[in-house]
Amino acid sequence: MTLVIVIITALVSAAAFQNRELMSKLMFNAYLVKHSNQWYRVVTHAFIHGGWMHLAINMWVLWLFGGIVEDSLEVYRGSAGLFVYGALYLGGILFSTLPSYGRHQDNFSYNSLGASGATAAVLFSVIYLNPTMNLYLMFIPIPIPAIVFGIGYLALEWYQDKKSNDNIAHDAHFWGAAFGFVFSVIMAPERLQLFIQEITYRFFG
Repeated sequence: MTLVIVIITALVSAAAFQNRELMSKLMFNAYLVKHSNQWYRVVTHAFIHGGWMHLAINMWVLWLFGGIVEDSLEVYRGSAGLFVYGALYLGGILFSTLPSYGRHQDNFSYNSLGASGATAAVLFSVIYLNPTMNLYLMFIPIPIPAIVFGIGYLALEWYQDKKSNDNIAHDAHFWGAAFGFVFSVIMAPERLQLFIQEITYRFFG
């Protein structure tokens, strides 16, 4: 399913790059959602991006971690694993838009786009499923345990959202990540004890 999502997102984004009217129709605009009942925008915005770099980063993260989540959910949920993975991705899209909808439902000029909320949900599902795996970040020459990265990520996105001096939807990143973690706990509750044990062993011996 990860590959299918990557391909569809890349194709729709590429089409929107060439057609600004299409991009405008697919963007998340809370005002149009509320006042014109264009609820489809809550989902379609995740399949378009602001540029090639924006698209590449989101799809790279999804490609790196999506397969891990798919395989893990198949272990925990059996034949329903693929459906649960789809619900995780879709839920990340939907849940990450809630803060923006609340803030901007009467602001016609606010638009957002991109799959960042959904990819954050997938990433934080991985953090729950494998909290001590090492992540390697560009420009940082040492491995970072996934749980440490996750805490730092949430803190940074929360700070940047409150600071609000750029055009990035940090609230979508934060709440998409939070959704991904909580959803994964609910879908694989038997993993929670092992999650705690792995962290305890890694950092406290």
